[in-house]
Amino acid sequence: MKAMIVTLPGDGVGPEVTAVAVAVLNAVAEQYGHEFTFKEHLMGGCAIDATGEPLPAATLTACKSADAVLLGAVGGPKWSDPNAEVRPEQGLLGLRAALGVYANLRPLVVHPALAALSPLKADRLEAVDVLFVRELTGGAYFGAKTRSADTATDECKYTTAEVERVARRAFELARGRRKHLTSVDKANVLETSRLWRSTVTRVAADYPDVTLEHQLVDSMAMLLLARPGHYDVVVTENLFGDILTDEAAAIAGSLGLLPSASLGEGKLGIYEPIHGSAPDIAGKGLADPVGTILSAALLLRHSLDLEMEAAAIEAAVGEVLAQGPHTRDLGGNASTRDVCGAVLANLQRAAAPVVSRAQRAFG
Repeated sequence: MKAMIVTLPGDGVGPEVTAVAVAVLNAVAEQYGHEFTFKEHLMGGCAIDATGEPLPAATLTACKSADAVLLGAVGGPKWSDPNAEVRPEQGLLGLRAALGVYANLRPLVVHPALAALSPLKADRLEAVDVLFVRELTGGAYFGAKTRSADTATDECKYTTAEVERVARRAFELARGRRKHLTSVDKANVLETSRLWRSTVTRVAADYPDVTLEHQLVDSMAMLLLARPGHYDVVVTENLFGDILTDEAAAIAGSLGLLPSASLGEGKLGIYEPIHGSAPDIAGKGLADPVGTILSAALLLRHSLDLEMEAAAIEAAVGEVLAQGPHTRDLGGNASTRDVCGAVLANLQRAAAPVVSRAQRAFG
């Protein structure tokens, strides 16, 4: 297979973890006979510094013509003034809207070897395997905004079509898993949530093999900690999904572990770890690249239909999580480079005994 992948390393640790994911993808390409071409572009704070815009036109054009987009992270203290007219996050929101990636998939799996890092008791971590589906291009993040001296508003708006398309994506995913879908809203208070609940309930009639339950977002925040093993697929709106998935990351033991895929109607998607730019450790070689490597696996699965290769990456990462080396966030002292080398070594052992260009590059 030939594929063109746009990389947006971004800010902070973004370039470091993106380089690791590219190395892993190059190893996969060599071992399985594919040809991946990578084109790097600016987005976020680095793009503001270079062009004055968080999402330059050249970057957007390249992303639209790519087979997939691999993103590091955006933002940092340098661009954190809340009153600034131009901010790195605007580039991310703009890219999501322009590519129409309305469904953000965030899997949560607790690796047995890392269970001690979770704040939850061990008995609550058994069989935790949750897939969050967060609506990504609507709600308060994209609604009209106003600001005066003493008043501010953020419009939260959803249409039936927006809710239905993400609900159908979630039902389809649940149908391929354990056939249980939890829809999260605030229907006892918010009109948008009442629309959300009625739409999801209507769509459920087309999926009689999937069990649907509704949860209010405040109780879901509690239940996610009390019984995380109960949930299979969880679908919710943009703001609620942003908050709940960060809470879920704590259950796994570290923000550095979790990947994400942002998908639309076609195969083109945006793939990124859920962590931020971590400016305090940027440039020190300490960032955990696991979330980005696993995001690369999702890229292979969802955009390129390479399930075997995606599973190979996930198995290679699983072995590193079980045996080490571990970065500082997981209680170890390994560098980003160390983890990359270990994953590449595991990939090589699992496939043909070939020394890849990527492994040579990372020693």
